[in-house]
Formats: sequence, structure tokens, C-alpha cells
Amino acid sequence: MIRKKGPEAGAQDTSLLIALDKSGSPGTIYNGVPYSSFEDEEEDDPIYVHGDEGYSPNVRGNYFRDGQTKIDFVLVWEEKVRPPKKRRGKLAAPKARDDRPGGHREHWKSKFLNNLRDAGLLMEKEETPSERKTIHYLKLSAPWDVLVYYAEELCMRAPLQAQPNPDQNSSAEVLRQLRIPNALHQHVPNKPPDYYTCAFRRSKLDKFLGSDSRDSYFSNTQRHRIVSEILARTVYGKRKRAEIGINRLLNERVYAAAFPLHEGPFETPESEVPDEALNPRQVLYRFWAQWGCWYRYQPLDHIREYFGEKIAIYFAWLGFYTAWLLPAAAVGTVVFLAGLVAMGTNTPAQEICESGGQFLMCPLCDTCETWNISEICPMAKVEHLFDHPGPVFFSVFMSFWAVTFLEYWKRKSATLAHHWDCLDFQEEEERPRPEFAAMAPRMEQNPITGVKEPHFPKQDRLSRMLTGSMAIVIMLCVVLIFLVSVIMYRGIVSVMMYHTGNAILMTQAGNIANISSTLVNLALILLMSQVYTSLAEKLTRWEMHRTQTLHEDAFTFKVFIFQFVNFYSSPFYVAFFKGRFVGYPGQYGTLLGLRNEECGPGGCLIELAQQLFIIMVGKQIISNIQEFVIPKLKAWRQKRKLARVRGAQISQEPPRWEEDYELIECEGLFEEYLEMVLQFGFITIFVAAFPLAPLFALLNNWVEIRLDAQKFVCEYRRPVAYRAQDIGVWFLILEVLAQISVVVNAFLIAFTSDFLPRLLYQYEHDSQLQGYVNFTLAYSPLRYVATGNHTLCRYKAFRDANGNYTLFYWKLLAVRLGFIIAFEHVVFSCLRLIDWLVPDVPGSLELKIKRERYLAKQALADNQEVLLTQAAFHPAA
Repeated sequence: MIRKKGPEAGAQDTSLLIALDKSGSPGTIYNGVPYSSFEDEEEDDPIYVHGDEGYSPNVRGNYFRDGQTKIDFVLVWEEKVRPPKKRRGKLAAPKARDDRPGGHREHWKSKFLNNLRDAGLLMEKEETPSERKTIHYLKLSAPWDVLVYYAEELCMRAPLQAQPNPDQNSSAEVLRQLRIPNALHQHVPNKPPDYYTCAFRRSKLDKFLGSDSRDSYFSNTQRHRIVSEILARTVYGKRKRAEIGINRLLNERVYAAAFPLHEGPFETPESEVPDEALNPRQVLYRFWAQWGCWYRYQPLDHIREYFGEKIAIYFAWLGFYTAWLLPAAAVGTVVFLAGLVAMGTNTPAQEICESGGQFLMCPLCDTCETWNISEICPMAKVEHLFDHPGPVFFSVFMSFWAVTFLEYWKRKSATLAHHWDCLDFQEEEERPRPEFAAMAPRMEQNPITGVKEPHFPKQDRLSRMLTGSMAIVIMLCVVLIFLVSVIMYRGIVSVMMYHTGNAILMTQAGNIANISSTLVNLALILLMSQVYTSLAEKLTRWEMHRTQTLHEDAFTFKVFIFQFVNFYSSPFYVAFFKGRFVGYPGQYGTLLGLRNEECGPGGCLIELAQQLFIIMVGKQIISNIQEFVIPKLKAWRQKRKLARVRGAQISQEPPRWEEDYELIECEGLFEEYLEMVLQFGFITIFVAAFPLAPLFALLNNWVEIRLDAQKFVCEYRRPVAYRAQDIGVWFLILEVLAQISVVVNAFLIAFTSDFLPRLLYQYEHDSQLQGYVNFTLAYSPLRYVATGNHTLCRYKAFRDANGNYTLFYWKLLAVRLGFIIAFEHVVFSCLRLIDWLVPDVPGSLELKIKRERYLAKQALADNQEVLLTQAAFHPAA
């Protein structure tokens, strides 16, 4: 039992005794009396004010009024000011507590605060009054004994021995060995030190580094995590109803917000100060979040020290992914430029341009007229940009790139997890979610903890999950309905363009219809994304998953399945279905009375490239605009609301807790991961049709890193520093996308590209592709009336005059199937070899892990055990 004295001599006695209650948790005794004895006396305002109210040396800092006690967390609630009603010239008597509007909330709040006091937290209250509303700020601080108790219970890591903390950038080492100046490197001040660590134990406190300095032994993020854990465990109602934790109180709107404070402002001082004198938030802003740092390495250790491992691992993955996009973008750009250079030597395009009126083509619609193939000369040249041997090589390269990237990320993730003391991190037995606890129909005993907690029958959950799956299927059907609508829109627009009579519009009718329909499709995709994300959130909540992890995984699965179909259905249609079921003159296939779509004059591959460019780049531009504008609008609205409350005090500089309350609540990382995973799908699945996709992804990610950094540093309230050792379920999704990309690119090259038909024609007829255009055009079995004469028209297919497939078609089909089998087996075999050759954990890291375990064993062993061990190895002693 330790006595803690007040802040200054002569002040009111504020001695605080920390003890253990019956459950083993820290309890609080004030002036020799348990806090629970004051519950009846302090019913209206159960706030213990730590320190002298008149002493306020630094009200803007992250300290109590005594200037010494750190603020670890802030609870905020708002109360409307209601003037008392008069009755016959007298004030009306107040109603009983339970009869007042929101009376149960006041009771919950009172009991919650009393239990927080009993848990050992120090409290201090501030208010911002106005005529309409009063905002209450409750500052919380965890004293030393509470920190020590929960640090051991939460298995926090403590430092044993310092070690060098070099930069973890592999490119910096390569440039150093090549003696090339590294423009990406920058010196970031106050780099956090690195230690060999082990699990914290109170009984071995003297074995750990820095234990003689209690004020700085626990970092601010560790203190935040401990207080957050206390807030999550504290009961505010009946335990059997699982009325526990701050999250449920926030859902019930008992509190408006709960957050740790930022380490001061992010704006750097106007006067010149040394970089080492900046606060951690200013360091992150100057050396990370500013746009001028777009080409610099990210200070990951500083990010982890300030925001915790879960956010730091996201930025580490995003930076690692962006760095790996550099070689992919370089190779893709070279492939694109190679196609650009070879445009002039493309024999089929030259034959089309020089054909004149030699090839009279069949009408593209039932009311259209015949046309000459020479009219598509520009499109035939542009097609070679995306349909030449280069994309075949690039698709194989990107398959190897994707798997190698994932393998090396596992190594990077393991290194960071050890460096940040999360390698052996496993989530403890999670508590039930607040919504689950509130809606569960009965209580049952947890087989692990032995404590009764809310329970939802498994059969009922399975039936709800089945119903939710049906809702997903219905939404996917809606997506397909929109896809059919876009297809019909494209057909109607192309016919309308043709019937205008304008030569330019008639020639470019297909391109105009394709581009406009893709823009419409993009708008529908974004609209459906918003609708379905809201629906998926409600469905997942209705399914009653017990823990937050299960809830997030189910939500992630639902949203990703929908977004996969939502974003990729149109490119899949163009790549593998458009132009496949057209038929031939006299036997055209129809859909809802309209002829099935044919590929445009330049082929389906160039239409696929157009779609990928518009959907991918358009989505990135719109997302970046939203990420830049929406947080600022939310912050402006929040500041305006609080400015009305402060009123006359608005000219005064607000304290830290008020400034942070003006910021918006952190929205988490789900949307950020989802955006990057969808982008990963675009640059791997359809890369054979769009070699420039990695380049556009690279440009977007340079912007994305700074936008996300500015949101976390400048716009968001400081989130709790949660731990994490990897990116979780998203890695499994990336692996699935990498496997899908191999199969899709094989089919894309085999059936959508002209690579194999040209290769087979070169083998059988002419190596220079002379006469290839004429060979690919079949004669229609029917005669069309054109310019007053009966004539035969041509259409692109390997058919004879009767409409039957030629022998070349069946040979080509065999070659295509053989190519797919060979492509997949070779690529997948090489990928398995890469997986086997590249270990998940680097050898140097294994050595460090063994060294750390040895030091931990030595530090935590009892003296008697050490003596016995020494005697065993040195009998003479």
C-alpha cells in the first residue's frame, strides 16, 4: 500500500491510497475511507478533483491543474441547460431520479464514475458552460500502482537491454553499397530507442531498464492502452445484463466521446526552434504528413510510438506496397512504350489502313448499313498498344511480382512485429461486443473464463447468417441487373450515334458509347458501394457475432465479395463475354430484343483497357477528393458547433481537450485497406490488358500516404494505440487475388487477345502476317443490298460460307486450351518454388529472437535458480 501526497505543501490534503479490492484489482481509498463510502454523498457530481483547483500553471498542456499529473484519457458529455418550470409562482419540485428524462443514463454515469474511482483512476473535471448547453470534460489519469498492475495483466513488454536501432529500409542498404546518394533518406529527430524486451513483471521491476524513473517508464501509448482497458472493463449497471464498458455507454449516448489527447498542436512554431524540441505530433507533421515529404521514407518507429502498432503496420504495408510498385510500373511503362514504337510496323494495321474499299463489312446493327474496314484505321493502330507480345511477358512478370511481394511482406511483417514487440502477440479472450451484450437473449457461462456472459444460440445465428447470405445474393443480382442495363444503354447510344448522319459520330459511335457507358457504370458502382456498405453493416450487426474480431471479419468478407463483383463484373463481361455470343448474319443472338454486343472496331482488348482506365483511375480520383474534403467539412461543422457553445470565450485560446474534441472521431482503417486491396486486384487480374495500371497505382499511392497521414495527424482525434502483428484477414484476400490473377490473365491472353491467332497463323502461313486480315474475315452466308447492288459482306470470325467453324478455329481452340494449361502450371510451379525458397522469417531475426529469449530467461529467473545453474556448469565453484 503506497501513499501519494498532494501536489504542493499547504494545499488541501489530497492523499491517495492505492490498495487491492477483493477481486485483486486496484481499489482506491481517500483519506483512509473507501471511495464507495462517498457514493451516497456525491450522487449529483461524483468527481474526485485531484490537486488544488486554484493552481493551474499550464491549462493547455496534457496535465491536471497541478501541472504534474498526466492526462491519459478524456470523457466528454453534453447537457442541455433547461430552465426550471414555475408552478403558481413557485419552482416546481424536481422529479425522482428514475422518473426524469434520461434518468437511467445519469444513474449509469454516476455508477460508472464511482467504479472508475474504485479502480484507482484519478479524475479532474472541466466545464464549458453556455446558455443552451454545457460540455463536461472529465480528465482521467492512471497512477503508478494502477499502471504496474495492469501492465503485468496485459502482458506488456518491458526493456531489458538497449540495442542499435538502424533504419529498416532495404533500398537504403542497396544504395549505400552502390555508393549512390539516397535522396529518400531524411533525419527524423527523437527516434525511439530499441530494446531487447520481455513480459513485464512487478516482482522483477528492478531488472528492467528505466524503472527508477516512474514518470517516464510507461510511454503515453502504454498509459492510454491501460486506461482504455480499465474503461472497457468497468461496470456501469447490472453485470448480469453485461452493462459494462465505455463502448456501450458511447452507443447509448451517455458520453459523447472518449479519447486520449494529442501531444500538443501539429503546427510548427513560427520562431525557429531545434527539431529535437518539437513535440511528437509536430515531428510527424513536419517529417511525414507534409506534401513535401512525398518521396521520403516514412518514420515508422515514430508512427508506432504515437499511434500504436495497428496503425503503424498499415502505413508500413502501404509504404512497402508502394515501393514494390516501382519496378512493376517501370516494366509496365516499358511494355507500353514498346507497343507505341511498334505501331508503325504492325502489318495487320497497315493492311487495314491500305485496304480502301476492299473489305466491305456487315452492318453492326439491324438498322445500320455496311461499312469499309479502312474506316477503323486509327483504332487498329491504337489496338497494338495493348495487343502485342509484350503484355504476355508482363502478365507472367506480374504473377511472379504479386507472389514475391507477398512473400517478402511476410518477412517484413515478421521483422516489424519483433521490432515492435508484437511477434508473439495474441489477442486475449475478447469480451462480448457492446451491441451483442445489449441484445443477447440470455446469459451462459464462458467455458474459458468461467464467468457468465451474454449468449446467443448458435442455431439462431446460423439462420441469420443464411438470411444475410440471401441478402448478399440479392444485391449481387442487382449489380448484374445494372450491368445488363449498361449493356442495353451502350447498344442504344451506339445506334443513336450512327443515325445522326454525322460522319465523325458514325465512325466513333462505338467509342462514344463505350466511354459514356463506363462513366455511367462508375457512378452506379460508387452508388452501390455506399448502399451495400451500409446494408452489410446492418446485416453483420443483426447476425449477432460475439466478439469484435468475428464481427469485423464477417463484415470484411461481405463487403469484399460485393465489391469484387461490383467493380470487376463489367471488365469480366468485356473480357470474356462480349462478342462471344453474337452469332453470324442471319443467325444473330439477341438479348431483350437487341442484338448481342460485338467487340468494337479495335477489338475487345482496347475496350477493356478503356474500362479499366476509367473505373480504376476515376475511383482513385474520387476517393482522394473525398478523403481530402469530407474530413475538413466534418471538422468545420464540429468546430462551428463548439464555437456556439463557447460564445464569449471564443477569443480565448481553448485548452487541449477542447481542441481535440473539435476534431472528428477516427474512422478506422477498413476503408483504407479495402481501397488498396481493390487496387491490387486491378493491377494483377487485368494487367495483360492495361500495362499502365501499376503506374497509375503508384501515383495514387504517393498521394494516398500523405492524405492518410494528414488525416491521422491533423484531422482525427488521437486513436487508442491498439496492438497488431500483421494486416490480418486482408493478407488472405491478397493471396486469393494473386492466385485469381494467374488464371484470369491466362484466359485473357488465350481468348481475348489476338496473340495466339497471330502466332498460329505465322506458324502455318506467313511469318510476317501478310494476308492476316483477309484470313480472319468470313463471308456472310446472306447477301445485303449496298449501293443498289447485291453483294457479300465480311465479318470477323473463323467460319466458312455456310456459317460453320473452320478447321483453323478448332486448331486455335486446342492451342488456347493448351496455352492456359501450360501457363498456369509453369507459373504456379514457379510460385511454389518462390514460396519454398523465401523463408517467412529472416535468419538474422531468428538469431535476435533467441538472444532476446535468453536475456528474458536470465532476467526473470530467481536468484536461487541462477545459482543452481551456475553450480551445474561450474562444479568447482
